[in-house]
Amino acid sequence: MFLNKFQLPFFALFVIGLFSLSGCSTNKMIAKKVSKEFKNSTVIKQYQVGFALYNMEDKKMIFEKDAEKYFTPASNTKLYTFFASLKMLPEQMPALKYVERNDSLIFWGTGDPSFLQFAVKDKSAYNFLQASNKKLFFAPGRYSGTFFGDGWSWDDYDYYYQPEITEMPIMDNMVTSTYLGPRKINISPKVFEHCFEVDSSKTKGSFQVTRDFLTNHFKYPLVDVKPGYNQQNPYKTSIQTTVEVLSDTLHKSVGVVKMKIPSNAKTLPGAKRDSVLKHMMLPSDNFIAEHLLLVCSDQLGDTLSTTKAIQHITKTYLSFLPDKVKWADGSGLSRQNLFTPRDNIYLLDSIYHLVNNREKLFDMLPAGGKSGTLRNAYPKTDQPFVYGKTGSLGGVHNQSGYVLTRKGKTYIYSFMNNNFNKPTAEVRAEMVRIMTYIHDNF
Repeated sequence: MFLNKFQLPFFALFVIGLFSLSGCSTNKMIAKKVSKEFKNSTVIKQYQVGFALYNMEDKKMIFEKDAEKYFTPASNTKLYTFFASLKMLPEQMPALKYVERNDSLIFWGTGDPSFLQFAVKDKSAYNFLQASNKKLFFAPGRYSGTFFGDGWSWDDYDYYYQPEITEMPIMDNMVTSTYLGPRKINISPKVFEHCFEVDSSKTKGSFQVTRDFLTNHFKYPLVDVKPGYNQQNPYKTSIQTTVEVLSDTLHKSVGVVKMKIPSNAKTLPGAKRDSVLKHMMLPSDNFIAEHLLLVCSDQLGDTLSTTKAIQHITKTYLSFLPDKVKWADGSGLSRQNLFTPRDNIYLLDSIYHLVNNREKLFDMLPAGGKSGTLRNAYPKTDQPFVYGKTGSLGGVHNQSGYVLTRKGKTYIYSFMNNNFNKPTAEVRAEMVRIMTYIHDNF
């Protein structure tokens, strides 16, 4: 069959229309099958579930289940911190602000979490301060918040996942104790050694360090320490503690001075932003997440404020979201956070295009069966089909990210489970079953 020049445009439109109808038909077929999986699930019926599946190529939502309703996101919140950091932070994080006056070097914190952080191991600020031949003075007062975020559980104060928030964090704001012998432990930073004592009333059970709520008074039982023991306890922060830890770590005196940042203060570049983001996302590091928002705030002015940062990010960068977010902290420890599954979808789509490098983005995210918090959720594999972020609190377990299918498609999904009273493992298993079904069939 030959087409004349008048028939060609109509034929082209006809072909385009066929492809469009084909895509629409495929999306409807997927929606029907996924809907059936949800309806037939006896597990999901027992608690609140929100789900959304998005076709990146067609820019269309394929399937939604209560996707417009608000859920507690837990560490899915870190996706928003991740997005904000990509938008607001330079490729090299600002480690310090400083001025040199005569024989003195005066410095201010930026909230940068990478100062000798156990995974990032950045020594930019350490080397700079250690190498200076001037008298060192720390100028506090930039941080306007409290040592815990809004809505945090106070009784989690002694757990590794809830260190306090400060303008000049050092070594994760935690004390690390490790095995040194059957009845000996190594303590770092060394300045806390005198704060540890044996609780001779406890002679049974496993070796565990605990801290008083309001002081840096640490206790441990009179039992043997096993090889491989490693524990982190948040220390109680204060200006004095910050200066003592700095002095001990730098092996030189650090004073305190009350002084606002002058307009001519210099910025010391530090760790690579993307490296810090990766170390936040893979293990779901709350400490890094909280302080990244302070670094975002540092880009806005002299005050380091989580609230200020969130308000700016929401107003300036998140107007494209379909639902107004209720955002309280950087990590997701707060139950005041409320996001919808469809908000997560559009955020992930924006992140995908913002990074503009699929391999780089997926390397920064937990991968099902391979790395991060998704490593044990899916079967071990060299070819993961899920990349995303988990989120867990009591009665909360979520996943939001990208799912790759056997047919070569990449979809965005957000799976939010709230208010369940069954073991998290059962909820996770059902979520993994459905995501695996999507991978295998579409």
